[in-house]
Amino acid sequence: MLGLAGAALLPPIAAKAAANRVAAIDWGMLETLLALGIEPAAATELIQFRKIAVEPSVPRSLTDLGLRGAPNYELLRIIAPDLIVISNFYEYQRPMLERIAPVFAQPVYEAGVPPYALAEAATVALGEKLGRQAEARRYVDETSGEISRLRASLPPSSARPVFVISLGDSRHFRAFGRDAMFGDVLSRLGMENAWTDETSYSAAAPVGLEALARVPEASMLIVSPLPADVGRSLPTNALWNALPAVRERRLAVLEPINHFGCLPSARRFARLAAAALAGHAS
Repeated sequence: MLGLAGAALLPPIAAKAAANRVAAIDWGMLETLLALGIEPAAATELIQFRKIAVEPSVPRSLTDLGLRGAPNYELLRIIAPDLIVISNFYEYQRPMLERIAPVFAQPVYEAGVPPYALAEAATVALGEKLGRQAEARRYVDETSGEISRLRASLPPSSARPVFVISLGDSRHFRAFGRDAMFGDVLSRLGMENAWTDETSYSAAAPVGLEALARVPEASMLIVSPLPADVGRSLPTNALWNALPAVRERRLAVLEPINHFGCLPSARRFARLAAAALAGHAS
């Protein structure tokens, strides 16, 4: 048993972990923890999270475990969390993670299933697991209320189909359908998703830009970030400039949002999308 002198010799990272012993592998679970006021000891790809997910803000005290797909297990052992939280995306890591600490997993994205209700259930389950039941239920209610208020604020003239896409290069895009969080929230805002094909729980495989002409009356929301070469080449891309939404300025580039997020990402998308769509109608 370590006395005070022995405790003083513990590495700072271990001392920090003793005060907060949850580790998050999945970004959706990370943003949910932060939204509930829980600061985990460690999480993955924090530099990218701050750029792409943006919110909730991540305290600088968190330890970065490296890649979501290949976290630093040795560092995780040093941190010695009491619980590791993942989503169904990372079930393949469970055997390794369970050698370090119990694993708590919640499904949010399933092929063909709109994910918003699953994100609500995951929020409540995580709150119950960590003794934040009241905070979790309050956050679920606040998120639903905010989306309802944003829906009511949209003018009737904004009611036209909407493509929600990301651009991989100057000739192809990925569309977010009904089983993506962006697609689900779009419908909760009372908007019609112009992309009706299946998308396998996030975005369809890269599709040629010409597919955006299928619904000529649609508006377009482009989720950042844009690859650098796309930003340079699109202004001179004849096909892009011929699209009705581009030609008639019915498009907006949204700030970055976590594509595989939970309720915090749903709220962020709802807020940014509603502002853009209201701008189109003005």
